[in-house]
Amino acid sequence: MPARQDLRNLAIVAHVDHGKTTLVDAMLWQSGIFRENQDVNERVMDSMDLEREKGITILAKNTAVRFGDVKLNIVDTPGHADFGGEVERALTMVDGVLLLVDAAEGPQPQTRFVLRKALESKLPVILVVNKVDRPDARIKEVVDEVYELFLDLDADFEQIEFPIVYANAKAGWATMEQGATGTSLQPLFDLLIERIPAPTYDEDETNHPLQALVTNLDRSPYLGRLAICRVREGVIHKGETVAWCRADGSIEKARIVELYVTEGLERVDAAEAGPGEIIAVAGLDEVTIGETLADVNDPRPLPVMLIDEPSLAVTIGINTSPLAGQDGSKMTARQVKNRLDTELVGNVSLRVFPTDRPDTWEVQGRGELQLAILVEIMRREGFELTVGKPQVVTRQVDGKVHEPVDRLSVDVPDEHLGTVTRLLATRKGRLQQMVNHGTGWIRMEYLIPARGLIGFRTEFMTETRGTGILHHVFEGYEPWHGDLRTRDRGSIVADRRGVTNTFALMNLQDRGELMVGPGVDIYEGMIVGENSRSDEMDVNACKEKKLTNIRSSTADELVRLTPPRSMSLEQALEFIADDECVEVTPTAVRLRKVVLPAQERARLRRPQRARPA
Repeated sequence: MPARQDLRNLAIVAHVDHGKTTLVDAMLWQSGIFRENQDVNERVMDSMDLEREKGITILAKNTAVRFGDVKLNIVDTPGHADFGGEVERALTMVDGVLLLVDAAEGPQPQTRFVLRKALESKLPVILVVNKVDRPDARIKEVVDEVYELFLDLDADFEQIEFPIVYANAKAGWATMEQGATGTSLQPLFDLLIERIPAPTYDEDETNHPLQALVTNLDRSPYLGRLAICRVREGVIHKGETVAWCRADGSIEKARIVELYVTEGLERVDAAEAGPGEIIAVAGLDEVTIGETLADVNDPRPLPVMLIDEPSLAVTIGINTSPLAGQDGSKMTARQVKNRLDTELVGNVSLRVFPTDRPDTWEVQGRGELQLAILVEIMRREGFELTVGKPQVVTRQVDGKVHEPVDRLSVDVPDEHLGTVTRLLATRKGRLQQMVNHGTGWIRMEYLIPARGLIGFRTEFMTETRGTGILHHVFEGYEPWHGDLRTRDRGSIVADRRGVTNTFALMNLQDRGELMVGPGVDIYEGMIVGENSRSDEMDVNACKEKKLTNIRSSTADELVRLTPPRSMSLEQALEFIADDECVEVTPTAVRLRKVVLPAQERARLRRPQRARPA
């Protein structure tokens, strides 16, 4: 079959923070996309506010660079397994993969995840060992670990014969020789054109008429929904009528109102686009991911994409606390439902189901981070929400309950080995591998129930004094592992509505760790701290000091109040127990009990007496 030698489509995949977006930045600069004096942000591909704040890629995005006569369409994919739906979609658009691995950290669980997807798609791989300038780089060992990973993932002979590039993406150079220092990314560009296959197509349009697969969605303020497509066969023209093959099997006629291709970071108008090109089209307001645009006279739909099922769920509903409505603008059930439905259009890895309450929905996703990102985006849009504790999504296999299991990788200083081993043992973790690099650090790999990791990160960082590093990725399903005790401390709960004051908090801080400071509005059932014991404690955090007319020698004694523990949204979701939830507003994250009145909670905790027959 003929191939388009003027085009290459590739995805850059890697573990989070191994340098994907930085490498794309360097490729854009060296291809002459930007002017010398142009003001461009670092990590230009991370365009969302949350991506810049967290330093991670959340949405897969594509750009295009010119190298000589060849156009390189580059898809920058997320490295975090929670956004695996984005990775899977990106791989359907490309013909090869650039696998980026940190020269010191080596392959991580997310490296395994994205590489497994690439190998399943039979895509050729180019290995880029990045950050070779790190003082703790161990390049030879990392390359050996990558070979082991390929073998472990059942790569075939052709896939395992991959070329290796050594790079420093931040400095903008790459070389084919280990230990050498390069001057530019020229060796990488040359290798991409040589080893990434050019898109193939059938010249005879009677055999293969127009086929374009919708792999992503975007929105334009002027044109509405944009469908991002990879043209598989034929040529698509602006203004023509095409067959829109929908996911339900029906076929409709639709007109291509606008047609765009990518040049650099911009979408530019195009009159037509041929096979292999990545395009954006306007004119199909209800198009969804996985559908096909085909020849109107001979419509042939492409197979619908299969996406991994969600493994974690939370409930999201309207804010029902006594402080509701103080700083949000979107608080009704209809607004929340419409927003969740809108998210489903572009996010194929999410599911939304009704619950027994009309103002609450169950949202299923890949992990805590993905679900927390959704809630964070909604709060920034003005929503006030109540978010429940994350729960794993189980499935029935041969009549038995199976739960998701993750592969966990932890790097810890050797003095914390015993503590971390104990923590994971209580959460039903099974040690698979332990490696001591002789640098004072130990790497351990575990298989652990996904629910055992809920709340683990905070405890892990506390026990390792902030030095530990952990990553996890979905591995598969196993029979239910039984009850887990993941939190051994209770909550300190406010017993009345009011404003906290220093005197009350001074008396409480010896009983546990506080989460509020003085002058904070609280209500009955709101969590104001973590008890040092395992039981729950209802307290009066608004109690004022009684004044008398007797002078005290300690009246002017300096009051030392420990600063309250501040929690991000992800930390709050990890912390809460089964009978607790998180109140999320544009300006606050509060922890509370699901049932607010103390008497009602006490009644629910009492064992129910069996009625006489």
